Amino acid sequence: MYRKSLLLLLTVFLLIFLGACNNNSNGNETDDNVIGNPTPEDILSDDKDVDIFLMDGTVYTNAEDIEWVNEEELNTGEKVGEIKNQTDDNGGFDNFTASKLPAGTEIYKSEEKNGPIYIVKLNGKEIPYIGLLEG
Repeated sequence: MYRKSLLLLLTVFLLIFLGACNNNSNGNETDDNVIGNPTPEDILSDDKDVDIFLMDGTVYTNAEDIEWVNEEELNTGEKVGEIKNQTDDNGGFDNFTASKLPAGTEIYKSEEKNGPIYIVKLNGKEIPYIGLLEG
């Protein structure tokens, strides 16, 4: 009888100890140290004048001044969408919202690149935009 009581007491103690080791109290908390792609809020908090748009959860920034992007041979491919809203409110970004591009601006894939480079047609000019991805 003494052994069963001792075994039961040790089992209860072990369960309490292991439960106390769990730092996630309700199972719904997120890890604040998780690194993900930057959000429009992140980008605009650093620079209110940045030229970005949001598409499919990824922020794209104007890349016409990035040397290696300009060295790429980029040809306009299939149209993937157009800007629906323009805002400077860093909390007001939805899919196809831009900080500088006007509503109606068309966005195209690059024929050569399947990565995060898209081409925007604005006032007869083709402007490359590159996705801001954390790797």
